[in-house]
Amino acid sequence: MTVLYESSIKSLPFVYRGKVRDTYAVGEDKLLMVTTDRLSAFDVVMAEPIPAKGRVLNQMANFWFARLRHIVPNHLTGIAPESVVAPAEMGQIAGRAVVAKRLKPLPVEAVVRGYIIGSGWKDYQATGGICGIALPAGMQQAQKLALPIFTPASKAELGEHDENVAFDHVAKLIGAELANRVRDISIRLYEEAARYAATRGIIIADTKFEFGLDADGTLTLMDEVLTADSSRFWPVDQYRVGVSPPSFDKQFVRDYLETLTWNKKPPPPPLPAEVIERTAAKYREALTRLTGEELRP
Repeated sequence: MTVLYESSIKSLPFVYRGKVRDTYAVGEDKLLMVTTDRLSAFDVVMAEPIPAKGRVLNQMANFWFARLRHIVPNHLTGIAPESVVAPAEMGQIAGRAVVAKRLKPLPVEAVVRGYIIGSGWKDYQATGGICGIALPAGMQQAQKLALPIFTPASKAELGEHDENVAFDHVAKLIGAELANRVRDISIRLYEEAARYAATRGIIIADTKFEFGLDADGTLTLMDEVLTADSSRFWPVDQYRVGVSPPSFDKQFVRDYLETLTWNKKPPPPPLPAEVIERTAAKYREALTRLTGEELRP
């Protein structure tokens, strides 16, 4: 199985290397986005790749972009990635790249929560709410919320931690009207995806979206959508209120790292082969269960 930790496309100008994606310029108005097999945990990129993870994420994101495009425009151009790189570079991008519109990213992670878990659970325990949204007393870990809530986060630099922020902070950053649109569209995307996922035996506990503006100021969904990297997926048959359910993502990596004495800053500790293999299997299982598709060759 081909593994790609870091791409090296010489036929296009390099733009940015994120935690998982490498980005190159395609002319003035488009980008080649390559989803590598890198994995980040606690906002630190691990030294070992997860085999086929990038291809799984790319296929899953494209499934959701197609399914949700009636709600909001997305960044896909439909241009074949193979058509914009040199022939010798096609192996690096096969099944793991898209040609996207070049957008002006909004400086916020649009997080929607349907269940109280993760940093939201910690916030609730400390304050009785999440991101300034008051919640009923006596809620339990992993409990379903009466309605999904929009709990934005600030975008952190590579190696730094995202931080939950109040909606008022988002309104000050991008303006109240745009902030309201981002919130309303994010919740609608989450609700529609959650209804579909339930028919596949999956709970979407929470997820994050990223948006940008095109040259005309049109709000556009970008980066990735409803993947196992950007969402918390739980199997319906193993869901219990009061405990953190197993998830179809990097949970094996997180659980292993929590057993170590590590300050959650670079450099990361090495990952055992078993943790890598089990994580890769969970990503593939998430793709098959959610989309009904096997990983394409």
